[in-house]
Formats: sequence, C-alpha cells, structure tokens
Amino acid sequence: MGTIEKTSEEILFKEDTLRQNEIVLYNDDVNTFDHVIETLIFACDHTPEQAEQCSIIVHYKGKCTVKTGDYDDLKPRCSKLLEAGLSAEIV
Repeated sequence: MGTIEKTSEEILFKEDTLRQNEIVLYNDDVNTFDHVIETLIFACDHTPEQAEQCSIIVHYKGKCTVKTGDYDDLKPRCSKLLEAGLSAEIV
C-alpha cells in the first residue's frame, strides 16, 4: 500500500471517529420567539444573539441545528428543549 493511500485511509478514519451529533430544533406554531430564545440560552448555553438567530432560522427554514457535540453532552440538553415544549431531536 502506498503512502498516499495509507494517509487517505487514516484521514477518513479520523473523520469518522470525530463525527459529532447535532440537536436539530424544528419549527412549530405554538411557541413564541421569546420562549424559544430563553430556552436555547438555558438548555444550549447560547448567547442571546445566537439564540435569536437560531429562532429566526427555525421560523423561516423549518429547522436549525442548534448544538453539536458528543451524544452524552447533547442528550440532557435535548431533554431540556423537549421538556420546555420545543420539538427537537439528536441526529
């Protein structure tokens, strides 16, 4: 096996092992912008600006990735979003 092929395989392996999960927030017709913003600040440690931008994206695009990271970190955050009445999932 040549050096270039081996290096390519190593890079692909590293990309697979570094793949992170995402919390995707979905739009609904129930929650207010203020509630979504406050919940993102609380559950995802967003700044007010980040939370506002995500809420606008969710409103106009239907969904938005609001947090990326390890599954173990995202699970309790996603649970907080769901408990607050938001529609979200980890992908």
